[in-house]
Amino acid sequence: MAGEGKSKVVAALLCFFLGCLGVHRFYVGKVGTGVLCLLTMGGLGIWALIDFVMILLGKFTDSKGQALT
Repeated sequence: MAGEGKSKVVAALLCFFLGCLGVHRFYVGKVGTGVLCLLTMGGLGIWALIDFVMILLGKFTDSKGQALT
C-alpha cells in the first residue's frame, strides 16, 4: 500500500547526523543491528559511512527488504 515505505531522505539525514548511534537503523525497523551499531558507535564510524553511501545509492532496505522511497 502507498505511504508505508520509509523515506530515503529521512534515513539519509538520520544516518548523516546520528549514524554512529544507529538511529537510521531503528528508523527502518532494523532494531537488532541498530543496537549493535549503538554499542559499537557505528563500527567506529565505518558502518555508518557505509550505510550512508548505501542509502544515497538506493541499496539500503527496511526490515522487510523493501527499498526506501
